[in-house]
Amino acid sequence: MKQDISNPSDNLVEVRDLKMYFPITKGIIFQRHVGDIKAVDGLNFSIKRGETLGMVGESGCGKSTTGRAILQLYQPTAGTVKFQGTELTTLKGGEMRKMRRHMQMIFQDPYASLNPRMTVGSIVGEPLEVHSIASGKARKERVKELLDIVGLNPYFINRYPHEFSGGQRQRIGIARALAVEPDFIVCDEPISALDVSIQAQVINLLEELQERMGLTYLFIAHDLAVVRHISDRIAVMYLGKIVELTDRIELYRNPMHPYTEALLSAIPLPDPIAEMEREKKRVILQGDVPSPANPPKGCNFCTRCPAIQRAKKEKGIDCTVVEPEFKELQPGHWVACNLY
Repeated sequence: MKQDISNPSDNLVEVRDLKMYFPITKGIIFQRHVGDIKAVDGLNFSIKRGETLGMVGESGCGKSTTGRAILQLYQPTAGTVKFQGTELTTLKGGEMRKMRRHMQMIFQDPYASLNPRMTVGSIVGEPLEVHSIASGKARKERVKELLDIVGLNPYFINRYPHEFSGGQRQRIGIARALAVEPDFIVCDEPISALDVSIQAQVINLLEELQERMGLTYLFIAHDLAVVRHISDRIAVMYLGKIVELTDRIELYRNPMHPYTEALLSAIPLPDPIAEMEREKKRVILQGDVPSPANPPKGCNFCTRCPAIQRAKKEKGIDCTVVEPEFKELQPGHWVACNLY
């Protein structure tokens, strides 16, 4: 059951003007800064306590970088990230380590995110040691409890990651994230490397844990059907920017940005389908996503947008010149498009 998140003042995470640029250099000895890869370029959003914010978009649009920048795994180029009212971008050393207990991450690849030389007990128990939560026998008992919570046999603690399937490894990653009893978890495409049957199990587990522990999620994914199922609100990203942000039901019922319309039109529909969905036309975008090292002037989506001529005809706006403002068109429905 989704929680009531109607109170606008109850924000756990607040992101303002977040930018994450990776420098491009030339030269072997004397390296010159010749440009930047604009992975994340000026994001503004908040995540309420107890909600799941889904984040979708094509590969390379900056979703994972956003999650890592929020957790300060990357030091943002500009902008602010507030967690429970505390500004994270200015924290250093021990202060940041204390905050990390409240923020964790579930990584995309369960095969690469677990140390193959460590036992499951060591992997899950390491955060308990780092944050001085438990040691010795108490740590061992807590690890067994965590494995039981995520649906694994508690007596697996002496096994190594290679002895588990992909779904089991992802459960180990979830147990590791839960070890320090965090308030906020970034789920970085946690099911994309798993079989379809296992994906449902992991999604159900995440929902059960959220309800039991009051967790807040930033859920990053490609699969719009999964995001619709698990999220309260959805942010659609394109080339480092959020182009639309609203309630999950509103997004599917009334997509306003041309890119969102194209994404939703690509979702395979079950049979029989609703009459309203049957009338939807497939929107096929032309061309490729531009390079984040050299994004288009004006609107980032202008090189592929099927509505660019309509914006010029109806609004008199040249999208190749004018960058759209990210604004609230309806209560809780934010869009960055010159059509509005």
